[in-house]
Amino acid sequence: MKLQLNSPVKFLKGVGPKRAEALQRLGIRTVGDLLYHVPHRYLDATTVTPLARAAIGQDVTCVGRVVSTGVLPTRRGLRVFRAVLKDDSGLLECAWPGRPFLERQIKKGQLLLVTGPVRYYHGKQIVPREFIVLAEPDDENESNPGLVLPVYPATEGLTHRQIRALVQQHLNELLPLVTDPHPAAFRATHNLIELRPALELMHRPKRVEEAELGRRRLAFDELFDQQLVQARARHLAKRSRAGIRFELKRELTTKLRENLPFELTGDQRQAIREISGDMTAPLRMHRLLMGDVGTGKTVVALFAMLLAAENDYQAAIMAPTELLAEQHGATLTRLLEPLAIRPELLLGRMTAAEKSAVRERIASGGPRLVVGTHALIQESVTFRRLGLAVIDEQHRFGVEQRAALVEKGDAPDVLLLTATPIPRSLALTLYGDLDVTQLRERPPGRGAVKTALRTDAARSKIYTFIRSECAAGRQAYVIYPVIDESERADLKAATTMAEKLAKTFSEFRVGLVHGRLKADERDATMRAFRDNTVNILVATSVIEVGIDVANATVMLIEHAERFGLAQLHQLRGRVGRGPAASHCILLSDSAEAAARLQAFCETTDGFKIAELDLHERGMGELAGARQSGGVPLRYANLETDLPLLDAARTAAAAMIATDPALERREHAAYRERIVTRYERGFELFRVG
Repeated sequence: MKLQLNSPVKFLKGVGPKRAEALQRLGIRTVGDLLYHVPHRYLDATTVTPLARAAIGQDVTCVGRVVSTGVLPTRRGLRVFRAVLKDDSGLLECAWPGRPFLERQIKKGQLLLVTGPVRYYHGKQIVPREFIVLAEPDDENESNPGLVLPVYPATEGLTHRQIRALVQQHLNELLPLVTDPHPAAFRATHNLIELRPALELMHRPKRVEEAELGRRRLAFDELFDQQLVQARARHLAKRSRAGIRFELKRELTTKLRENLPFELTGDQRQAIREISGDMTAPLRMHRLLMGDVGTGKTVVALFAMLLAAENDYQAAIMAPTELLAEQHGATLTRLLEPLAIRPELLLGRMTAAEKSAVRERIASGGPRLVVGTHALIQESVTFRRLGLAVIDEQHRFGVEQRAALVEKGDAPDVLLLTATPIPRSLALTLYGDLDVTQLRERPPGRGAVKTALRTDAARSKIYTFIRSECAAGRQAYVIYPVIDESERADLKAATTMAEKLAKTFSEFRVGLVHGRLKADERDATMRAFRDNTVNILVATSVIEVGIDVANATVMLIEHAERFGLAQLHQLRGRVGRGPAASHCILLSDSAEAAARLQAFCETTDGFKIAELDLHERGMGELAGARQSGGVPLRYANLETDLPLLDAARTAAAAMIATDPALERREHAAYRERIVTRYERGFELFRVG
């Protein structure tokens, strides 16, 4: 049978049913999958130090045969595994303190590569940071130690050494099966090497830098495919149905600007210009407005809504919770008072008669601005003429829910809002099908938030401070990572601590909210906090996207090490919403987390924090399900590959502009690759 890239991996020599099953756990089903299963790191054994020349105080890489092994106890009761290595120059002892179990892995006769510092302990000794078995005692083809050794992602029942042997055994027959979809001119423009050599350099580099050349090519391809998917989605969203071409009449928008009780920031003015440009163009607007907590997204959205209103269209804003919808309703009512416009509010908790009356008014076209929750997307709601759909905290809604609101109109413009800043590289990857506007500047007059990291030893001082703030008429949040103690015995929990805090602060009213409470119970407590009848609100991160309580000045976060930096930033954004000085106190006794929490304390820029979070947690975790249309990035690194991403995005946009469905013969390979690789690929490219 002639081997092809889509041939099942079981047809390769050396892959029996058991091994095929293990490979499947790594996502390797075809021979092509094996070829693209690249090393996740390399051991540089190009500069191997002969054992006899390993000097005390040096950090070395050595290779030798294991001539003896044993476990020895020390006076302190620590058991040390030792192995003596031998090469042409002599012998050297290796010691692994506290790792006696290595006796089961490292055997006499094996060829071992070790890397680590050399010390003096009853003689010269290397303490390996890592080791790798290059060959078993009975291996005839002894690995050449003067190599860069690829280390592959492995799984139970299949070591990285076995994967390396399998790849090396078949690489020469697999590489000729690869065809490069990029023409030579395209490769030259983007400074890319050919695909075959790129794969060979990843699996058989002579120097670590060569492997990076190969990775760069695979990373570009990955980002390019993904940006083709995004560009196609964007093309369909904007061009498949003509949008509304609004006119800049400057009636209501100018009146609003003149009556605002504050000055717009430069970022807000720029965002309004970008959105107005989209809305007055013939294509549909599909824009994401990303702004840190307190940068004034709602006001920007209001200008867009008024532009629709002055063109005799309706505009709707949908929020994920009733409290947030009420808050938007109150904010818009206050700002629109000088214009004698009153937004209509539609909430699930209204009585049937109230809802029916609101629905009738919306259908008649009377209210030009509508604010609501999921209640807006029920079948019974019809708009007379919906021109703009604004979706707040868009990540809290599913794709279907967002689409349901948009479908209430005839190709209305769409503006998505999010208070979760993400790095530009991640925004282009996750939201490449949208135009993205960022708000980074904070309006003047917002109270500053001082952030401090404290240990449990400071608890009584912190409680004294909370007491003094509440006695002065202000309010405080106290956040816990878990709801009850059964979840994690070593963590303080919201329910038990709420009882304790109610006793500690008996002169104040303490409320409790968490994710397991019924929505109406939770909302009632949040409303009481908003109205200052609850002074201290004990909560889990359920309040991350919450209400605007200008009177709250203290945010105490217990076990701060349990939260991601972006999450901590969202929580901190609940305070500092009024003119009073506000404080965010992180309580943590974790020595490991101290540096990262201190870094958080030193900046209030959500975009900087997002970069720190990306660096710390990696993009896969941050990106969630939307990541690459369901395919996580394997070769690209969003921290370092932004120039590559920009190049891939530009090239993909140019290709889709000239050949939207990739129907030309020279683009067939791209189309085929995307349709097989991406969940959304088939759906996006099946139509011409």
